[in-house]
Amino acid sequence: MTETAPGPDVKIAVRGLCKSFGPKQVLRGLDLDVERGKSLAVIGGSGTGKSVLIKNIIGLMEPDSGSIRIDGEEVVGMSHAERERITRKFGMLFQGAALFDSLPVWENVAFGLMQAQGMGRRDAHRAALEAMAQVGLDADIAERSPAELSGGMQKRAGLARAIATKPEILFFDEPTTGLDPIMGSVIDNLIVKSVRELGATALSITHDMASARRIADNVAMIYEGQIVWHGPVADLDHSGNEMLDQFINGRSDGPIRLRVAG
Repeated sequence: MTETAPGPDVKIAVRGLCKSFGPKQVLRGLDLDVERGKSLAVIGGSGTGKSVLIKNIIGLMEPDSGSIRIDGEEVVGMSHAERERITRKFGMLFQGAALFDSLPVWENVAFGLMQAQGMGRRDAHRAALEAMAQVGLDADIAERSPAELSGGMQKRAGLARAIATKPEILFFDEPTTGLDPIMGSVIDNLIVKSVRELGATALSITHDMASARRIADNVAMIYEGQIVWHGPVADLDHSGNEMLDQFINGRSDGPIRLRVAG
């Protein structure tokens, strides 16, 4: 199989990515392009490799083999110092918001500004309040503990932290998990607004099809460690792909076989 080179409009290019844990192969020669300035949602069931893919891209894991290029630069095998330079392009909204309980909300939002960019506390506080305002959080909660916030407000604070550094690339890990449908829709709309205002490239992983349809320009489906379909969100319902059709319609019968423990 001939490897396809990424085009000039590709922000993130993944080629032949493999990752195993002992005898379990999770990623099996995965190829994926994320277009510059576009929002891509990677969908798939639990255990299909979504989280492992995003962790390899952001540098939390090192692949066994394969290539990951960001803005044309190969990041696999980069030194720690070089990798930090690339990481500064990133903003991340983690699945559980991942806020630090020991810090007030504003310091959580400003964490990357102070730790990675060395911004002073006064400027960081001002920037944190601006980011909070962008996601609909009032300044009067800035000094509160994250434990005092509802799940939806914690997710907003996590989003504010992700955008505070004005990143070029935003990553969203199951952004609507744990939220009711209405709050999930609110968070998705804030994600779309934030990505648009930053002019950022976005990569989300989700199994929530309603969320994927709201936030994505393009969708890629992962199954058994490979991308089995990739196309515009508008083509989801007439893709002609049996695996995608089964997944988005939640059918038990089809080419995707669930492993059910007895």
